[in-house]
Amino acid sequence: MALNLDCVGKEFGPYEFEYSDKDIILYALSVGATEQELRYVFEGSDGFCALPTFAVIPATQALFDAVSALQAPLEKLLHGEQAIVWFRPVPTSGRLSTRWSVKNVFDKGKGALAVVSAVTESTDGTPMFENIFSLYIRGEGGFGGDPGPKVEPIEPPKDREPDFEVEQMTLPWQALLYRLNGDRNPLHASPEFAALSGFEKPILHGLCTMGFAVRHFVNTALGGDVSKLKEISGRFTAVTYPGDKIKTQVWKVPDKYILKVTTDRGHTVISNFIAKTA
Repeated sequence: MALNLDCVGKEFGPYEFEYSDKDIILYALSVGATEQELRYVFEGSDGFCALPTFAVIPATQALFDAVSALQAPLEKLLHGEQAIVWFRPVPTSGRLSTRWSVKNVFDKGKGALAVVSAVTESTDGTPMFENIFSLYIRGEGGFGGDPGPKVEPIEPPKDREPDFEVEQMTLPWQALLYRLNGDRNPLHASPEFAALSGFEKPILHGLCTMGFAVRHFVNTALGGDVSKLKEISGRFTAVTYPGDKIKTQVWKVPDKYILKVTTDRGHTVISNFIAKTA
């Protein structure tokens, strides 16, 4: 079935998302925070704060609404790329409002790449953050559309070791924990659905892997100061399975940081990964 391209360029929403410190803590635990990081998991700790990538959670409904509007089959869907821009730190509780739109659908031949923007504000209209989801839909290309801009690879420096490196095991049930944040795609829970999608078993959410990596980055390069992070973008190039070990490497280069995320299966799972700070 062809994608519904009539939704491209139209704005949808707003819808509201209300959350408390309980949601902040659940999210932090689901992206690997431990008892050594009480500022993310204990509301009574000094400096209690939200991890920056909690920003994807209020936009989860936008992601699934976009999939529905595009009439994209879930079993053919892969999260291709993700970017987040923060206008201010994520509060530890509150009510937020999100509008979203499908900015474009590019024809990649064997598949289609849908670019979805979700802009989240406080209820008084103050901009908070923007998520840009790039969704690859297998088998839906070849419709004669724009192939999209060519993206040049962003490689870490080859002449030196990373400035920071963190390794951490994920839990065998990591995806089951992460899906409690709102992403209930059966790809992350059902062995039968995972097999239908071509995977050996349920996979970890790409945004969970990214949450691990950004947490590692904030804790090392930014000394735990979540307010310094202003922008990230990265490409999901391979899957992480629950129980894999994630390694995050960070290089400081002019004007930004370059991150590389690999697993103990020998795969680079997030590439073209950059972070910009204040």
